[in-house]
Amino acid sequence: MTNKQIIKAYVKEEISHVICYGAGISILFILAGLYNYDNAVRNMSYGVFLILFFGVIYGIYDFLRYRNKCMKLAELIFNTEERDLHLQTPVSLPEKLYQEIILAEEAEKRQLVTEYDIRKKDMADYYTMWIHQIKTPIAALHLLLEDNNEELFKIEQYAEMALHYARLESLSSDLSFKEQEVYEMVKQAVKKYAVLFIGSGLNFSMEEFSCLAVTDEKWITFVLEQILSNALKYTKKGGISIYGADASGKKKVENVDYVVIEDTGIGIRKEDLPRIFERGFTGYNGRMDKKSTGIGLYLCRQIVDRLSHTLIVESEEGKGTRVFLGFVKEGQASGGGL
Repeated sequence: MTNKQIIKAYVKEEISHVICYGAGISILFILAGLYNYDNAVRNMSYGVFLILFFGVIYGIYDFLRYRNKCMKLAELIFNTEERDLHLQTPVSLPEKLYQEIILAEEAEKRQLVTEYDIRKKDMADYYTMWIHQIKTPIAALHLLLEDNNEELFKIEQYAEMALHYARLESLSSDLSFKEQEVYEMVKQAVKKYAVLFIGSGLNFSMEEFSCLAVTDEKWITFVLEQILSNALKYTKKGGISIYGADASGKKKVENVDYVVIEDTGIGIRKEDLPRIFERGFTGYNGRMDKKSTGIGLYLCRQIVDRLSHTLIVESEEGKGTRVFLGFVKEGQASGGGL
């Protein structure tokens, strides 16, 4: 709130008092003139001058007090924590009633937020329990059906995605940072998706590289699996390549080692590329293919940002996609997620 706004508001509120006060003095002058009191007008002029002088002094004091109150109330707009504890003591009955209304609204809002948090936690707990329970019959089906059943594998992966989505809000309490060799995590993810690689008939190549990073193995492995899943889902011919890269060339971020997962799939339209990390966004190719949920890359972005890693996607429609998953080199400052 600016001083100009405060002055304008103050004048608007006090102008009626000034007008009434001036009207009262004018009436006294008129009466003194009508009744021809000796030297009345001149003597009253001295009094009016004194009244105006002290009135200006009081007006300045009152404005400063008014301004101070407005500034403190303006600060409370952005201070949502314990707002009711910082309200000023009311000086009039209307102000007291307004404060009581605000306090009642704040109490009601807190109650609603508490109830919402409880319902949200209950729902998250239920989904987590349900996903854990559904994994048991899925594992049993793996034994009953042929070993390399692709559709059953996909069902299991959707259950995993739902589990990670349910845990996303409590991610910070579920992290365990250790120095990891990223190459080994990539190998685990590729091995897990071997059944889909075999069934796809695509070419596959993976160069050996070394990339040490302080990260959470469980969550970053999930990110790698999602990137591989997308590459397999949208690549019909050609192949998928995995290799390491540094910050040279077009990768922009210094002191970062990258794992690159590149495919020759259908790619992403240029106008869709800036929105691929939005929750629920599927893009034109995702809608045409009818396989996209719009959740996988959203989860990847949230996880990578919270782990302070880097995620860059480059793509050209009809030519394929390259995903750069970056890890800050040991002993360097974090590059953050891009």
